[in-house]
Amino acid sequence: QVQLVESGGGLVQTGGSLKLSCATSRTTFSMNTMGWYRQAPGKQRVEVARIGTGGSTVYATSVKGRFTISRDIAKNTVYLQMNSLKPEDTAVYYCNAVPSYSAWGPGTQVTVSS
Repeated sequence: QVQLVESGGGLVQTGGSLKLSCATSRTTFSMNTMGWYRQAPGKQRVEVARIGTGGSTVYATSVKGRFTISRDIAKNTVYLQMNSLKPEDTAVYYCNAVPSYSAWGPGTQVTVSS
């Protein structure tokens, strides 16, 4: 059973920062590229960042230079540091493998006020 539990979301003003966390199982974490995805109201879920098992990272153009994905191997946790937040970053953020499993966690809401 896939375990994905996101946390760290909240309400921030434009330009603010948040750090999201995703706790997962050791198997899921160690065997997969892990990614952060987001789904804005009325839109499809999209990938915003990924980190490979070797530590390589890839970012969507919309977040490059502002978001940083990282991981803690000892804690089986993936993080997303989000800086210089914009209202268009408002969404529910999820973590999952890349490509994703069919099961998703509850996500964490990020709201950026203008």
